Amino acid sequence: MATENKNLSNYDKTTIPNAKNFRFGIVVSEWNNHITENLYIGAITALTDCGAQHKNIIRWNVPGSFELIYGAKKMIETQKPDVVITIGSVIKGETQHFEFVCEGVTQGIKDLNVLSDVPVVFCVLTDNNEQQSIDRSGGIHGNKGTEAAIAAIKMAFLRQQSNNISDFKGQELLSASQLQLDAKF
Repeated sequence: MATENKNLSNYDKTTIPNAKNFRFGIVVSEWNNHITENLYIGAITALTDCGAQHKNIIRWNVPGSFELIYGAKKMIETQKPDVVITIGSVIKGETQHFEFVCEGVTQGIKDLNVLSDVPVVFCVLTDNNEQQSIDRSGGIHGNKGTEAAIAAIKMAFLRQQSNNISDFKGQELLSASQLQLDAKF
C-alpha cells in the first residue's frame, strides 16, 4: 500500500514555490462530505501556509465525484485559475458503481489535463471502506488534501515557467527550490 507508514501531510516548505501570486480553483464533491471537507481543510491550510492568499482561492461544490469533471472544466473556462484541485471521495460498496465512478472520474480528470492548459490535480480518494478514507483525510496517514495542495503549487509553478519559456532565451530553467531561494535574497 502506497500510504502505509507514510504521512501525507509532511512537506518541506523550502522546496515549494511561494504560492502568493497563483490563483487556485478547488472543486469539492458534497458526497461523503465528512471526508471531502477534511480534505478541503488540508488543502486550504497547506495553500495558505505556502503563501496563497484567500482572495485567490475559489471554491465550488458539486454533488458528487463524477461531477468534479464538469465543475473543473467550467471553473477553468470562467474563473481563469492557474491550477484546479478536484476533491472527492468514493467508497466501495456492494455493486460495480464504485468501479464505474472511479474509472470515469480518473479518465475525465486525465482528459482535462490533456485538453486544457490549466493543470487539474486529482484529490479523489478511492477507498475500500470508510476507515481508509478517514485515515487519509486527516487521520493516521495525514491528509491527501495537503498533498494535493503541494502538487497544485508545483504544477502552477511549472505552468508559469513553461508559459514564460521564451523569456529565458536559451537559459536553463531553474528548479523550484532554486527560484525559491533566489527570491529570498
